Amino acid sequence: MDSRNMAIGILLSIQSTLGILGNVLFLYYYLVIYYNEHTLKTVDLILTHVFTANSLIIFSTGVPQVMRALGWKLFFNDVVCQFILYVLRLGRSMSISTTCLLSVFQAITISPIDSYCKGLKIKVPKYVRLSIFLFWIMYMVANMIFPMYLSTKRNSKNKTQKRDFEFCPSLGRDKIADSLYTAFWVFPEVLFSMLIVCSSISMIVILYGHKKRVQHILSTHASPRTSPESRATQTILVLVCTFLAFYTLSTILQGYIALSHNPNWWLINITAIISMCFPTLSPFVISHSSTISRFLFFWILNIKIK
Repeated sequence: MDSRNMAIGILLSIQSTLGILGNVLFLYYYLVIYYNEHTLKTVDLILTHVFTANSLIIFSTGVPQVMRALGWKLFFNDVVCQFILYVLRLGRSMSISTTCLLSVFQAITISPIDSYCKGLKIKVPKYVRLSIFLFWIMYMVANMIFPMYLSTKRNSKNKTQKRDFEFCPSLGRDKIADSLYTAFWVFPEVLFSMLIVCSSISMIVILYGHKKRVQHILSTHASPRTSPESRATQTILVLVCTFLAFYTLSTILQGYIALSHNPNWWLINITAIISMCFPTLSPFVISHSSTISRFLFFWILNIKIK
């Protein structure tokens, strides 16, 4: 086996393991909260779906890429390939939609009482739950279109092609496939990205205004302390910025690879690593919350004691 492939395989394995452990720990944390309190806060509910989508991305990207780097391509038959691509598209779609929902919800929550969002603050938890349910249903149905279309094309005269760096066969350029991809993935992702940017800018403006008011009210001898709401908002803002940075970069690289006839070996593997950076790092960004940090500390401590 090539030493380069071995190194990439080990790196992707470490990244996938860290990402899966981080997301599963947080899902377990929220499961414990729900079991004890029989309810979840709106932010916690959104985060459970963000971490679920992250897990889907890691399983459908990390595991196949590790197997590809280690030369285990023979395990990918047509059915397995279509299932992996289905899970990947579902996880990616839910990741960006729930991250957008998280950003918009937090922007509405911290908005001033006399703002235009005053009426939404009361109704937004119900809208969030309904939106998450509709997102899952919509993307589960929409992502079935590609496998069905690929199956139809595969049975026709047009043959699928498989490039060396791919573990699944792909069709050539096709107007119908391009239209479906644009309608169900490109346009929604661009729209959600714009909403994330707008809500992030709104949170920055609100936090800056709040900081100015606090500095004006407090005396020079007082030690200003950041409120829990501001700390939570700053954490979510860091999460959203992390998502936008890695998501934009991975989208550009994936688009370049898709249009390239013979992409560079390093570019292919770097793209795979970058595409998993947000799902891997997001639990550790959220872990800045003191409550979750204490939970993880005591959870690990109890394991060591046992």
